Amino acid sequence: MIEIEVISDPAAASVALDPVRSRLLAELAEPASAAALAARVGLPRQKVNYHLRTLEAAGLVSVAEERRWGGLTERLLVASAESFVVSPEALGPVAADPARSRDRLAASYLIALGARLVREVGDLWRRARKAGKHLATLSVDTEISFASPASRAAFTRDLTQAVTELVARYHDPQAPGARPHRLVVVSHPLPTSSRRKDS
Repeated sequence: MIEIEVISDPAAASVALDPVRSRLLAELAEPASAAALAARVGLPRQKVNYHLRTLEAAGLVSVAEERRWGGLTERLLVASAESFVVSPEALGPVAADPARSRDRLAASYLIALGARLVREVGDLWRRARKAGKHLATLSVDTEISFASPASRAAFTRDLTQAVTELVARYHDPQAPGARPHRLVVVSHPLPTSSRRKDS
């Protein structure tokens, strides 16, 4: 089982977003039978079986084991990943795209950048796994508290200068075998709910 699966197929996204199926996916972090799941989630086994068949057809769960009990076969299913993200690709032409943004300082542009990140990296990672290769990435994630709007503005200037200098130093599109990489640096206020969890 992989750590995270990016769902790009619209039909699979629709299946995963159903509340009952989403709950079943969460319960299938470990292999379980329809009967065991029915007892856990408080639904009839026939209904659980229906939802499991739908999840299996979408490629979100698979058979982990089959057990024979007399003349019956019990199937234990497991989720294809520990967690899931729906790619904007599943929305087709209405998906967020930073190229359509008119204001690069707007929150909508930042959301569109995030959407593009999920779409691009999700596709690259899917292809890398299929080819049995590792996808090299870099991420930096930290929090910073600014004393004032002036200090935030000064930090923005310093960061922009540092990134500009680093890109100028290492960018070499003429090098043999050079492969372009996308660098995105973002900053946004931390949501109140996230601050409460960390305190």
